[in-house]
Amino acid sequence: MRRLKVEIGAEADHDLRQIYRWVYEASRAPHVARRFLDRLIGRCERVGDAPHAGRPRDDLEPGLRTVPFERTAVIAYQVEKDRVLITNVFYGGRDFEALYRGEPPEDEA
Repeated sequence: MRRLKVEIGAEADHDLRQIYRWVYEASRAPHVARRFLDRLIGRCERVGDAPHAGRPRDDLEPGLRTVPFERTAVIAYQVEKDRVLITNVFYGGRDFEALYRGEPPEDEA
């Protein structure tokens, strides 16, 4: 399998910015938040090395795959003809399955 280029979609970019904020607020250390984000983005990039290795999640959306990151995040992506598109990055136990099903978050139910 050839390596595919990885692109971060708009929603995933927003997710990554939010994750940085959460880690920064929890640690109050910008270097801690930056290192975490760098590792997370690095994992996103490595998805292109074996794009079909992620867990298929066609039950949530056709063509969706997911991979875990350090037991704290889930990277959601689509494999396209010549690239991998990172669609979302879910952090901190967010119920991403409910989001894909259109269910309201637990605190709104």
